[in-house]
Amino acid sequence: MQKYILFTVLSAIFIVFVGMGIIVPILPIYAAELGATGFALGVIVAAFALSGGLLQPFVGSFSDRHGKKGFLITGLLIFGLTGYTYTLAASVEHMVLIRTLHGAGSAMIVPIAMAYMTEISAGKNVGRYMGMLNIAIFAGIGAGPVLGGFFMDLWGRNSAFYTMAMLSFLAAALVALVLPGRDPLTIQEKQDSMLSVFARMLHNRKVMGILLARMATMIIMVPTFAFLPLLMARHMTASGTEIGMVIASRTIVNAVFQMPFGSLADRCNKNRLLLLGSAIISIGIFSVPFAVSFAALLLLFALIGLGEAISWPAMGALAAEEGHLYGQGAMMGVFNTAMNTGIFVGAMGVGALVDVLGIAWAFYLVAIFLFSSAIIAAAMIRPRQNTCLSTGDKS
Repeated sequence: MQKYILFTVLSAIFIVFVGMGIIVPILPIYAAELGATGFALGVIVAAFALSGGLLQPFVGSFSDRHGKKGFLITGLLIFGLTGYTYTLAASVEHMVLIRTLHGAGSAMIVPIAMAYMTEISAGKNVGRYMGMLNIAIFAGIGAGPVLGGFFMDLWGRNSAFYTMAMLSFLAAALVALVLPGRDPLTIQEKQDSMLSVFARMLHNRKVMGILLARMATMIIMVPTFAFLPLLMARHMTASGTEIGMVIASRTIVNAVFQMPFGSLADRCNKNRLLLLGSAIISIGIFSVPFAVSFAALLLLFALIGLGEAISWPAMGALAAEEGHLYGQGAMMGVFNTAMNTGIFVGAMGVGALVDVLGIAWAFYLVAIFLFSSAIIAAAMIRPRQNTCLSTGDKS
């Protein structure tokens, strides 16, 4: 049964993130055609993060008590619906509403999938299982932009949105047919009220360090996904396919190295891996405005993907360790709320900066913020003097 659950969750996540990745090269250009300024584009990105971030802790906590399958199917169906409604947007306001609905769907997918993976691992090799999940996510996002750019060049932008809807409905059908109606792996670790659980999390220094690291690493999504297509289109006259390939280079490298670094996180000091990965990402992000060619951007985004492959499994494993205290659904919900908080803060702040200072400063300031936050987070998580293959606490 565990193998069927593992295969189904990974397949569904891969399918839905292919659908999400398809619209990445198209959405900023579409929003600009509707009259979006840099700040308005930030609001469009933030709407997704806000609705998802507000719902995820509650969805995660409810899933610990009532089962995960229903939430996962509902989220996938919402993704399918938004894929169609994107084609109907006629103004920036419409786009904001659609992105809000899209974010609500995300709240029922990613934290639920992470909780499934943590429970399947039964506390063993958590970094490896988180690496598997990240492979599915980033392989999907990596393949999606290439397909999206191709569809936009060949059949127009709406074909990409329709494909996203179709893939999301396909993933929902897969989950409905294969996953059991009840969650045999759910462990009722704590029956405290949701507010009590959340309050205990917020008073835990290590949890807050993990959440800070998660938030900081997600702020980079704003300049890389929202403003990179505009940067390439305006200064390099890049095609949709070239934009998709640059974005894909990051996610494909990330996916390829998830398993090796996930296994490494199970044996080594997770906090050091988190700090190392964040430093590499910061260097890559800071260097983007200096790139003058398609090939240079391709290499820089591959470097960013390597940094994420080092840090993400370690972050997920650290969060899973805390999930044994608070419930995996609740912990992963809060963990992903930190992700959406980063996207929201980045979208609002970076969007305003772009209007005032230009696109380049979005990359400079985000890189500096990420590196500074990673240092603070590492101190909060309190790294111990562990080395590879040592016994005892590995955080």
